[in-house]
Amino acid sequence: MAKMLKAGVIGLGMGGNHLAGYLAHPDVEVVAIADRREDRRALLPTNYPDFKGKVYTEGMEMIQNEKLDIVSVAVPNNQHMELTIAALESGAHVLCEKPMAMNEAEAQKMLDTAKRCNRKLGIDFSYRFYPQSRAMKDMISEGALGDIYYGRSVWFRRRGIPGTARSNFNTGAANSAPMGSWFFDKAQSGGGPLIDLGVHRLDLALWLMGYPKPTWVMASTYTKFGPDIAAKAGCKYTVEDLACAMIKLDNGATLELDASWACNIKEHELQTIRLLGTKGGMYQYNLNEGYSYQVEYYNELAGRAFDCAMHNAAPMPSSFALFADAVRDDTPFLVQPEEGVTVMRILDAIYRSAETGEPVKLA
Repeated sequence: MAKMLKAGVIGLGMGGNHLAGYLAHPDVEVVAIADRREDRRALLPTNYPDFKGKVYTEGMEMIQNEKLDIVSVAVPNNQHMELTIAALESGAHVLCEKPMAMNEAEAQKMLDTAKRCNRKLGIDFSYRFYPQSRAMKDMISEGALGDIYYGRSVWFRRRGIPGTARSNFNTGAANSAPMGSWFFDKAQSGGGPLIDLGVHRLDLALWLMGYPKPTWVMASTYTKFGPDIAAKAGCKYTVEDLACAMIKLDNGATLELDASWACNIKEHELQTIRLLGTKGGMYQYNLNEGYSYQVEYYNELAGRAFDCAMHNAAPMPSSFALFADAVRDDTPFLVQPEEGVTVMRILDAIYRSAETGEPVKLA
């Protein structure tokens, strides 16, 4: 019989997904959660009736008082490093929400601690765990695209600043945070849509391309809508609302990245990734401006252009289930912390380039 893993979750915003994922795993017992918000703690019996563990206000107290095998860290970004390092040093394996940290230096400290403590450190880049993403990776691994030399990854929202009202918008993801929350505060978040949305599209593209090393970055950020929208609610807004970057990779490929909470586009929400290779091209896009996706593949057969669309992709276990499996079986998790550090290196370079107006060399 497999050992029952004892898990704890810090933060019940995005951490609610972690909690639900662990509760559904047959070899995980969630023995504790921590959240500073009284309203979230009060809703535990309603939202998660299967949870019977202890409830803490502070994550650090939970780490110190409980002997845990797994800790999920799902709190504002400026708390990731401290809580992750404390959990690793307590003997737990850690699944940390994206982005990994506030900057590359913090992320490297987390990685170094995981190695020193011989603990697993996973980053919840959740878009790798979509069925279509797994299928795309398998196609690429089998050579369907050949040599990938160009990619473009985009996540735009027409008006999707967290906590703001949006008419006729058919998902509630961006409204999960109250207006004026930590998302708007650069000191807590590290940035705006680049950190919130772009980090997902960056990791997904790099993963599909084989995670080549970045060599230089040229980028811009803009703040055109956020301050006025926030001011109407009496809130301060200190992050960008659009970021765009060109990233040169050490294998010669180029990746373009775009992320925005507010811009004048047709769609309410647009998510795309395009990869061009010597044998074929691939395009993933969201359907009906929501959170389901289609994948198309383009190539030449017998001297003629052919297009095809993916049929149903096989379901894939959640990141939470796979992280628990990796801890239980002592096998690699799909997202390695070194990849999280690379993402933070690129994000740091994007902000430096945007601030200076110059390319930033990374290698």
